[in-house]
Formats: sequence, structure tokens, C-alpha cells
Amino acid sequence: MKRHDLDGWTLTFLGLLLAFFAAFLVYPVSFMLRRAFGSGGEFTLAYFGYLLASPLLREALWNSLAIAVLTTAATTVLALPLAHWMTRYDFRGKALLGGLILVPMILPPFVGAIGLKQLLAKFGSLNLALMHLGLLPPDRPVDWLGAGGFWGIVILQVLSLYPIMFLNLSAAMANVDPALREAAQNLGAGGWRLFRTVTAPLILPGWFAGAVIVFIWAFTDLGTPLIFGYARVVPVQIFDAITELNTNPAGYALVVLVLALVLGLFVASKRVVAGRRYEMLARGHTAGAEARATPRQTVLLWLGFGGVLALALLPHLAVVVQSLAERWFFAVLPDHWTLAHYGELFGHGMTARSIRNSLFYASLSAGLDLVLGVTIAWLLTRRRLPFANVLDALAMLPLALPGLVLAFGYVAGFDWPVPWLNPRENPTLLLIVSYSVRRLPYLVRSAYAGFQQTSVTLEEASANLGASPWRTLRRITLPLVSAHLIAGGVLTFAFAMLEVSDSLILAMREQYFPITKMIYALMGRIEPEAAAVACALGVVGMGILSLSLLTAGRLLGRRLGQLFRV
Repeated sequence: MKRHDLDGWTLTFLGLLLAFFAAFLVYPVSFMLRRAFGSGGEFTLAYFGYLLASPLLREALWNSLAIAVLTTAATTVLALPLAHWMTRYDFRGKALLGGLILVPMILPPFVGAIGLKQLLAKFGSLNLALMHLGLLPPDRPVDWLGAGGFWGIVILQVLSLYPIMFLNLSAAMANVDPALREAAQNLGAGGWRLFRTVTAPLILPGWFAGAVIVFIWAFTDLGTPLIFGYARVVPVQIFDAITELNTNPAGYALVVLVLALVLGLFVASKRVVAGRRYEMLARGHTAGAEARATPRQTVLLWLGFGGVLALALLPHLAVVVQSLAERWFFAVLPDHWTLAHYGELFGHGMTARSIRNSLFYASLSAGLDLVLGVTIAWLLTRRRLPFANVLDALAMLPLALPGLVLAFGYVAGFDWPVPWLNPRENPTLLLIVSYSVRRLPYLVRSAYAGFQQTSVTLEEASANLGASPWRTLRRITLPLVSAHLIAGGVLTFAFAMLEVSDSLILAMREQYFPITKMIYALMGRIEPEAAAVACALGVVGMGILSLSLLTAGRLLGRRLGQLFRV
């Protein structure tokens, strides 16, 4: 494919992109690094010593690591047999089941935590049901959430994140040449030995890619511990440190520690995959190696997949039930039902405003991502850049940058006497930018794939007829890749609607609260109906998110899953 040299348009676009990344990505990260290693100009590691010396922060670090490790291990145990069955058997309804099993991935654990508390509290629905059946003494309820909510966090993370592991393991297993397994079986290997010596080494890159995403997601999740009231984890300690940025530098050190851990894991994942050889002489056709499931096996497969899906959806179904309950207290199910909470939701000024705020922030962030993503993809595929790898790395860096870290950097770095840029005064701009930066890699991937699949000869013909690069892009290229762009834009909008970390940290004044911050505020109120209104707000958010992702799924098809792999 022919590449073009640098020209005025290319230099203008490149300059604007680099300025954007410098202001909203490089600057906040470098600001935190400077503060973490000394605020007076001198270099020191003393602040990291404070972290290790503080019993609270040591416990928080240990708890976060434990949650991340347990979640990664449990998602592996859960997703591995599902991926094996999905790639080894051909059965009725397989395509439908393969789509349904991914549904929990699009439902935010922050909202599901509300439902899980209702189900697994000491006098929640599960314990009360067991008491009514005579299987549990009334005076000795089981503490399912465990250790102040620790096990509740792990359970919810596993039920929310297993689809990511499933996607990566399924793709890895589908790429294993069946001839290798057949050769091992002919030599007498079978069962566990076959998996351990042949399958496991070949799917290791896929597993490690999924494990890195799950580990980082579980380690940096802020919303779920806040809903459970479990403060002794790193994300909550960073959240609390926002109030004392100018007096306690330990918050900067904690953020930098998280950033180093996350970047280290991404580097390790690349080295693990690149450091060993996994290629096969020829990739077999997995479809030809699939065994046709018998009717009995089909029923068992549906029961297995359906059981996992039912458990994963149960917390969110509890949120729906609570939003419709007039009162749900000391009862397995509500006695009376009502739609009044939805009426209050749209009638109350602040909750209705939070919906409008989220729609406004998400729409503008998706529009900004469209402009940035198309420009970056166009430069990478249609221009010869001297530092193309740098631009590509900057565009993909947010994948390794948790929202918790970026939002903290915005609060610390933009504490300026400029109201529209200071999140303490007006977080609108920074919320839009943070949503955009976090989801930019998704749209860049969509646009890049679209440009790669579009022949450059049409653009060359347009240029030969005298059209400018901008007119060629607008009249020729963009219409050809519109499906990719619409899907990517819808996807960035959907995830921005229920973004948690950025919203909780940056939105400090009630008038600017998006949906997630309003849910958190309602859950902290003592009025009994506040929790039900919060659930109704969560249901509205999940509805908008689900419709958006269904639209993106119809446009991207199976390529939608590619966005959740590294």
C-alpha cells in the first residue's frame, strides 16, 4: 500500500494530537510522579516508606492483592471449562449461548453490588430463605459477604469478569491445531496429561492476556468496595486521599505504586508472550474437530452455561426487584410492588439532572473520541510518520492506565484558579476528557480496522482528480468505514454512561453528578426509599448501556469481543 509523505494537513493533525496527549495524559501522570518522589524539588523515596510504615496502607495493599489474585484464579477455574466446552462441542443453540454468556461483561459491578448486598447480607434473601426452609437457625445467619464484605467483592468481581477470561481462553483454544491433540492421544496421552502437556502450554498467551486484564480490573475497582463499605483496599484509600492532596503526599505515592504495578503487568504479559515460541506448523480447523453433542450432553451443556449465567445475572436482577419494591426488609421477596421510585427518579431534580449529565458527558466524549480515533487511525494507515510507534503507544496507553489513576492525576494536576478547568469548581470538561481518553483505544481499533479493510486506490483516484486530503477523507474514506466508526462511537458512549472511578473522583458538586456518583450519594442516605431510588437509577443506566452495546454488537459482530483482549 502506498504511503504519503508529511504535508501541512498531516503536521497540523499530528501537532494537535500530541498537544492533547501532552495536556491530558502526559502532564497529569508526570505531575503525580514529581509529587510522589518529592514536592520541594528534591528527590526522595520517603513517601513510599510511609506507605510501608502505615499498618492501614499495608493492609489495604494486601487486601487489594488478595482480591485481585483470588478473582483471577476463580475466573480461570470458571471460564476454563466453559471455553473448553464451547470449542470442543457442536450443539444446538451454541451461537445464542455464546452471546448470552458474555452479558455480565456489559453490566457494571458497581450496580450489581447493591443487589448482592440485598441477597447475601446476614438477614438478606438467601439467609431468610434458608431459615424458612429450616436449614439455618434464625439466630445464626451465615456471613456470606465475609470479613466486612471482602468475599462479597470477590464473588461479584468473578461473576462480572469471567467473560473477559472466557473470551481470551476461547480464542486461544480455537487456535490450537487439533492434529497436535490427536498426535498426543495416539501416543497414549489423555485427560489431564493431554491438557497439561499440550493444550495448556499452547493457550498460555491467551490465558495470560485475560489474566492481566482481570487482575488489573479487580485490583483498581473503586465502586464495588465503596458500595460494600469496605475501605481497607487501595482504591478506597486513594479516593479518601483526594481530600488531603496538599497535606499528605502518601496519596501520590500510592497512585504511583498502582501505576507501576499495572504497567509492570502489561510489560510482563508482552514478554511472556514474546519470550517463548507458540506457533504451530499449521492451524487446524476447529470446527472440523468439534464433536457433535448428544441430546443428553446438549442438555448438560445448557444447564452448565445457564447456571453460570443465572448466577452472574442474579445481583442485577435483585437491583431490578429492589427498584420495584415498595418495601424489602426482612423478607425473601418484597410484599408490595410499586413504580413510584421511577416516578421519583424522573420527578426529583437531582436524579433527573444526573441522567441528563451522564447523557451529555457520554455524548460529547464519544464525539471527541470519533474525532481523535479517526485522525489517529488515518495518520497510522495513510501517512508515513517518523514516530508512528509513539503515536500508536500514546493512543493505546489508556488501556494500561486505570481510571482511578487518571482521575487522581486530573484532580491534583488541574488544581488551578480556572473554574472551567478545576474539577473542584466545574468538572464538566475533565469528565468529558477522562471518559474520552479511557475509551479512545476502542475507537482507534475500530477505525484502524476499517481503514485497513478499505482500498487506498479510491483515495488515490480522488487525489489525482484534485481533491484535498480533507475532502477525500470526508467524501470517500469516512462513508466506507462508517459502520466501524458508528460501532466504536456507540461503544465509547455506552461505557462512559456508567463509568465509575472517574465519576466518583472528579464530580465533587451535586449539580454535576453523573448517574454513578448519584447512585453512590443515594446509597449513603438514611432514608429507606433512597436505596430503591438508587436501584431505579441503576436500572435506567443498565438499560441505556445494554441498548448501546446491542447496537455496537450488531455493527461489529464477533469483532466486539476483540476489544476486550490484549
